[in-house]
Amino acid sequence: MTPEFAVQIIKQALVTAVWVAAPLLLIGFVIGIVMNVIQIATSMQDSAFSTAPRLAAFFVGFVLLLPWMLNRLMTYTTTLFGDLSRYAK
Repeated sequence: MTPEFAVQIIKQALVTAVWVAAPLLLIGFVIGIVMNVIQIATSMQDSAFSTAPRLAAFFVGFVLLLPWMLNRLMTYTTTLFGDLSRYAK
C-alpha cells in the first residue's frame, strides 16, 4: 500500500464522518440560534429553557436521520472491505 493510497482511505473516512455528523450539527446550530434569539427577546436567562429544546431537536433529528446515517456508514464500510485485495499490494 502506497502512502497516497493510505491518505485516500483516511480522506474518505473523514469525508464520510463529516457527512454523517453535519445534519445533527446543523440542527443544533439552528435550534441554538433560535433559542438565543427567543431568550434575548424575552430577557429570560434560564439555561434549561435553552437546553431542553436543543436536546429534543437532537433526539428527533437523530431518530429521523438514523436510517440515512447508517446507509452512508454501511456504504463506506462495504466499499472499504469490498476491495481488500487492493490493500494487500
